[in-house]
Amino acid sequence: MQYTQIQRILGILLMLFSTSMLPAAIVGLYYGEQAMEAFIVAFGITALAGLLIWLPARRQRNELRIRDGYLIVVMFWLVLGLFGAVPLYLLDMPNLSVADSVFESFSGLTTTGASVITGLDTLPRSLLFYRQQLQWFGGMGIIVLAVAILPMLGVGGMQLYRAEMPGPLKENKLTPRIAETAKVLWYIYAGLTLACALAYWAAGMSLFDAIGHAFSTVAIGGFSTHDASIGYFDSPLIEFICILFMFISGINFALHFLAWRFRSIANYWLDPECRAYVLILVSLFIVCCVILIHFQTYEIWTSIRFAAFQTVSIATTTGFGVTDFSAWPTVLPFLLLYASFIGASAGSTGGGMKVIRVLLLYKQGTRETKKLIHPHGVFPVKLGNKPVPDRVVEAVWGFCAVYVFAFAVLFLILLSTGLDFVTAFSALAACMNNLGPGLGEVSAHYGELSATVKWILSFAMLLGRLEVFTLLVLFTPMFWAR
Repeated sequence: MQYTQIQRILGILLMLFSTSMLPAAIVGLYYGEQAMEAFIVAFGITALAGLLIWLPARRQRNELRIRDGYLIVVMFWLVLGLFGAVPLYLLDMPNLSVADSVFESFSGLTTTGASVITGLDTLPRSLLFYRQQLQWFGGMGIIVLAVAILPMLGVGGMQLYRAEMPGPLKENKLTPRIAETAKVLWYIYAGLTLACALAYWAAGMSLFDAIGHAFSTVAIGGFSTHDASIGYFDSPLIEFICILFMFISGINFALHFLAWRFRSIANYWLDPECRAYVLILVSLFIVCCVILIHFQTYEIWTSIRFAAFQTVSIATTTGFGVTDFSAWPTVLPFLLLYASFIGASAGSTGGGMKVIRVLLLYKQGTRETKKLIHPHGVFPVKLGNKPVPDRVVEAVWGFCAVYVFAFAVLFLILLSTGLDFVTAFSALAACMNNLGPGLGEVSAHYGELSATVKWILSFAMLLGRLEVFTLLVLFTPMFWAR
């Protein structure tokens, strides 16, 4: 393990991250808020810490190995989450504890959207902007952004990219050079954010709200500048724009790249994962509509409107709200919560286990059923017309097994803290799937939970964001063996 090389990169990344606090300070200056001081102090603390970490190892110039990449990613997300909490802790309003500050920071950076803060409409705009910006940076992954910059600093980036990017097919690259791939992803990401902000603004949001909600929409985050979330605006047009960009952001960004390069949308429908993604959303929407109309929860038009929004918001793990879905007929809140385990597509900004993994599990299950009938038959698992290597199928099975095991262990730990079954299950599902809103005591916010529970859920957010293996591999003796 090249610890001095890791130390140098960690220092560089931390200094880069410190600059993310300056836009919030500028917003505070523009609105004449005293809160800007907290962001300036936090910038100084973070930049100084990065500098002190970097200086002793600044002359290291070795190529990263795979284990180095995993360690850097995990350490940086831990350090980033902790330093991201500094300005939140320093602010007089809303006067957060250490556990609350760290929880809010991790929730933003992992694009979970679970919040301990209430009274958003009365808080400083610099704080509101900072929360939205945290989600935007976390959406595509600050590591991927850094990969585009690191080559200029003499550091190879493929190991970082493999550890950070979601999905089972991490070796796939859009362009021959990894730095170019990262840049292309960010160009697409920034372009979608700009288009979303302009659409929100044109639909009636203020410019501040439009930018803030564009950040969290494209990041599939769910933080809002209002307690009532998207429901604050009570606008079908704004809800439609939100649905559209949540849907787009839940698609593999590689498909967006292909659509842009070849000026064709055919690749979307040719992709098996994208078709499955659409089918899941449509099916959930129909079920929600039928049940809401059957129980006369709302009028027919309102049922269609709310069902469409909440289906896309929860299934893509965004977590925006236009109504309290936890008050819907009993089956629907749990159905939507189950959908968040599937989540969005691999290579998107969404959470969950990803559609492609669930699709491969289904196809593998179908193959095993066929083998029971024809023991000597050969039934390859295919995505479209292409057979999937057994190595990938085995990796998917392994991932899902570890995911479920980790969930079961953390669930029991949460129950041991005194939480009721519904709150513990939904809070863990919402945090590990990077969803945000839950049921029971966390249907509105997470502020009433104990500090112990918040630390456990912060770990669950990180576990889900790094897709389990990237974090858990550090706990294996083999990883540290020479």
